[in-house]
Amino acid sequence: AVVSTLCVRARRKETELQRLSAIRGFFYFHQKMYNIMHDQKELVIDVTYQPNASYRPKTEEKTEDKEKEDNALADSPEAEDITALIQDGKDKDFQCTYADSNYIHFSTRDGSAKKNLDYEPVSGVLEFKEGETSKQIRIPILHHDVETRQEEFNVILENPSKETDLGDPSICTVTILDMSKRFIDHGTISVDSTRYHSDANPGEISIGIKRSGGSDGAVAISYKTIDATAIGGESQNDGSDYIKLEGTLWFRHGEISKTIDLVINPNAHDHSTLIVALQRPLLGAELGEECAMVITICKTEGCRESRDEALLAEIAGNYDDEDKPLKEAYLEQFTSALTMGGEVDEDGEEEEPSVGDLIMHFISLFWKVLFSLVPPRFFGSGYPAFLVSLFFIGLLTAIVEQIASLLGCVWGIKQAVSGITLVALGTSLPDTFASRSAAIHDDSADAAIGNVTGSNSVNVFLGLGLPWLLAVIWKWAEGGEEFRVGTFNLEFSVVLFVMVALFAILTLILRRVLVGGELGGNTVVKYVTGSICLMLWATYIVVASLKAYEIIKIGG
Repeated sequence: AVVSTLCVRARRKETELQRLSAIRGFFYFHQKMYNIMHDQKELVIDVTYQPNASYRPKTEEKTEDKEKEDNALADSPEAEDITALIQDGKDKDFQCTYADSNYIHFSTRDGSAKKNLDYEPVSGVLEFKEGETSKQIRIPILHHDVETRQEEFNVILENPSKETDLGDPSICTVTILDMSKRFIDHGTISVDSTRYHSDANPGEISIGIKRSGGSDGAVAISYKTIDATAIGGESQNDGSDYIKLEGTLWFRHGEISKTIDLVINPNAHDHSTLIVALQRPLLGAELGEECAMVITICKTEGCRESRDEALLAEIAGNYDDEDKPLKEAYLEQFTSALTMGGEVDEDGEEEEPSVGDLIMHFISLFWKVLFSLVPPRFFGSGYPAFLVSLFFIGLLTAIVEQIASLLGCVWGIKQAVSGITLVALGTSLPDTFASRSAAIHDDSADAAIGNVTGSNSVNVFLGLGLPWLLAVIWKWAEGGEEFRVGTFNLEFSVVLFVMVALFAILTLILRRVLVGGELGGNTVVKYVTGSICLMLWATYIVVASLKAYEIIKIGG
């Protein structure tokens, strides 16, 4: 039975090789999906002809009947259609013979988008001269005043010429995006989880890939497996631990999840690991922070127990650190602070440090070493690390405030002006970068805007209330002296701030109505909104400074 099965497999393989050797080349689309805006006039789709390196032409004598058949084909209407080079305006006079040409038929097919309403249907034949490997199909996109949504249609390749075949993809999906009332957000692609531990007899593993933050249009992401301690192979019988994967994952418009199926070989080594990495997002998608999954192959009970312990430790934030002595953990922190490394590329490999990395390392070296004094996160359930970090944040803020005040004194800037410029910039830039990160990676604008308003509430209520309370208690303890601090420019500054803040809120409301969201949008919308915010900030600084120097007389 085993011998018979092997013979069947060998015959199938031989038959497939014979079939491939008889194919001169393959036709396929350059991309499986395309996006186009509704107000754009034309879509260009690339078609590729890939010659087959293993092609072996048949050697047969041409009989009289065969010659008659070829002559009949050459005079047929189909051959006349082929001689006209469709979809190529530059070579309208080009002529070819039927027997020697490589050609492929193409046509459009309706989906939710309808011909003669959303697009102009096209069909025809693409001919490839000897040495040509790329042609283009041009499809006019029609604009109409009827309210539309995201719609799709297909372009297909069919009926290839003799001794050629269809490759993959031979069907292309086009998504027409209507974004007149909202901003485009193609989404961020990442893995569902950064770690996975298989069960006994894992077989096939499904790896979840998610698309968050938006699902407008079609997008794609490349993926590949990377060997760690597990070794990838081409089949289940070559002694490897798993079958290697490399390809492109396509998301249609509105799709937010996909899976990648990974085959683990029956004889895989226990507790071996591999990495599935996402890279090179296409068609406007962005790569998320969680762009790789570490897979551990567990086949024994002991491995599964260690898997559960590892998952619990990871949830607690103590993975791989809890068993380390405190001295060793501190040493690792200082070593990491003093070590200079480059960025990590898409394949997980560390690149050589650039000139920018060198400059930033030496600029921030003092602060890296200083903050290495923060206790390791696993020590004392993380509370010492939290308290010491809070202390360093307060210390750093106090240093920035003092330096800003000294600069204002040296440059002759009034304290009221240095407070709203140098001090404010020094203490608020960390909030700016935190809001930027939240705006890029979160599904909504809540975290980005909430971070700013939360920081302001801490500055106003805690930053003013706590020092005021301490000062009152101190004065009371000294003898009950009343604590009173006058103002010079505060009333005007607060009123001016409220006014520009109202303009900022109005901007957000207008974005909600006109664009569809508080953040994001196309390039023009983003730059206009950013310019408005910068203009409001500059207006506040300039007017408040002019009032502080009594150049303008407003109020008392």
